[in-house]
Amino acid sequence: MSPTVAIVAPGSMGAGVASCLNAKGATVLTSLGGRSPASRQRAAAAGMRDAGDNALAEADFLLSIVPPAEAVALAQRLAPALAAGSRRTIFVDCNAVSPTTAQAVADIIATTGCRFVDAGIIGPPPRPGSTATKFYASGDRASAFSALNEFGLIVRVLDGPLTAASALKMSYAGITKGLTALGAAMVLASERGGSAQALKAELAESQPELLRFFERMVPPMYGKAYRWGPELDEIANFVGTEHPESAMFNAAARLYEEIAADVAGDNRKTAILDSFLKQ
Repeated sequence: MSPTVAIVAPGSMGAGVASCLNAKGATVLTSLGGRSPASRQRAAAAGMRDAGDNALAEADFLLSIVPPAEAVALAQRLAPALAAGSRRTIFVDCNAVSPTTAQAVADIIATTGCRFVDAGIIGPPPRPGSTATKFYASGDRASAFSALNEFGLIVRVLDGPLTAASALKMSYAGITKGLTALGAAMVLASERGGSAQALKAELAESQPELLRFFERMVPPMYGKAYRWGPELDEIANFVGTEHPESAMFNAAARLYEEIAADVAGDNRKTAILDSFLKQ
């Protein structure tokens, strides 16, 4: 029997996940209240059906896929409907949050009588048939979540504590998004110092793979920077403020906030980055 999967919310990742599930015959629900026309269009294209909180709480699986800063608030919002529901749905937190935040969400879900899975998504918004995006899952219900391997997702169960998936996500994102921030920061600094062209020439000669990484990763980051700022703060929390290296992730978060503001403003920083990376 095909499962019913609720996905909150229908952003690019949520809609991509929905399209994979829908292509394999799963019923996918979402909440469109207050959503933008673009979100509604994504949801329709992915085959998502609009539903209220009570209907979402009756799904076999409820996937939380929201910006990191909204993860706890979403669990709090849905808790009354989950507690009142007739089905003990499996709540899967798929957000880029630290193990501490994931545990806070798990504690909220525990009060409802529903079951909890911690998950970390690694990869871009998926498309049906793609193998680039994986869900790493942990917790004693993770094997139940892996049933969605039959419905278009790639779920890998981790042998570890409840929040092992969030620990993996933070570690992986700390490397990839931290390196992206480092590249952007030094390109901007080299431009201020009048050495941008020399820097690019030296990277091309001695670090061509690193230059290709920056060319591939930095420009697509602009539209995501508003989400990456809070995510880098979550990574700093994961590393631990008692460790000096946590400060570099807080600093990267502030850089992403500046880039997000630049995208919404005069695009001065992104123009400098584009001039360096795209010429």
